[in-house]
Amino acid sequence: MSLKNDRFLKALAREKVDVTPVWMMRQAGRYLPEYRAIRKQAGDFLSLCQNPELACEVTLQPLRRYAFDAAILFSDILTIPDAMGQGLYFAEGEGPKFRKVIRSAADVESLPDVNIADELSYVTDAVALIRKELNGSVPLIGFSGSPWTLATYMIEGGGSKDFRLAKQFLYDHPEAMHLLLDKLARAVTDYLNAQIRAGAQAVQIFDTWGGILSSAAYREFSLDYMSKIIGGLITENEGRKVPAIVFTKNGGQWLQAIAGSACQAIGLDWTTDIGRARSHVGERVALQGNMDPTLLYAGADAIRREVAAILKSFGAGPGHVFNLGHGITPEVDPEHVAVFVEAVHELSSQYHT
Repeated sequence: MSLKNDRFLKALAREKVDVTPVWMMRQAGRYLPEYRAIRKQAGDFLSLCQNPELACEVTLQPLRRYAFDAAILFSDILTIPDAMGQGLYFAEGEGPKFRKVIRSAADVESLPDVNIADELSYVTDAVALIRKELNGSVPLIGFSGSPWTLATYMIEGGGSKDFRLAKQFLYDHPEAMHLLLDKLARAVTDYLNAQIRAGAQAVQIFDTWGGILSSAAYREFSLDYMSKIIGGLITENEGRKVPAIVFTKNGGQWLQAIAGSACQAIGLDWTTDIGRARSHVGERVALQGNMDPTLLYAGADAIRREVAAILKSFGAGPGHVFNLGHGITPEVDPEHVAVFVEAVHELSSQYHT
């Protein structure tokens, strides 16, 4: 099926587009009242993720409101640890938690391999259903957490302010950490490939906590495993290349290294100047980002000014996908998102003549 709007995929391939494509991390989510209604219907967040019909509906909701140039699968990054038997649950107001945690090499060795077809079929079923419902309107993005990010949750038992347990495990038990990361990398590779076979037309690896590591540790314990995943991904499906995006929050100091991972695009958080990033790596990869999500609390004029500044910083030519520098937060006024999306399309046309 041909795509009616393929700006997003063209930009990732650094091909000419008419305007800069835009999508938004967490674009299907809690800032939309229609999302909150569906979540209430599902009962809880995990039940929503595990229901392909409801996950499809939530994925499509923002596209009915806004002219986004891509849809992203509604799911969670922690589906793989859950499939490994860690017992994922969501505590109200506290975020994700695991009933089982990793504390020893023996805990790592006992982790089962993930059978994607059995354990995570609800995700691939959702991907297939979303593709059908999109009917070629815009591309669909699949995703996973990075091995390091997944490992932090599995060791900490949830989110963390200092990641003391995960870092302690890394430094005290590096061999066990490498075994854990290798198991996770193989699972993520299989998982993303299953999403691609089901219909995902691009994939993103969310390395949310890579930026907490030292420079040497980042390369050894995060980037190396993402590079292995990218090396194992299906690169073409349905007669079209399937690009991979790497997003490391607080990863701006490692742009050259990330570009060497064979990814097609680097996601930037808002702490990195996109023009400077382009001068370093822009001829090798596309760049995605990178407005501070809190700008969406500001008024229309401020949002438009910031969009204009980021577009100007990137400059003319191909290879830019506009996004936030991290996910949208729940309290944002949905009308501000409309201003954001319209500003990107309107103000970017001058850079694509």
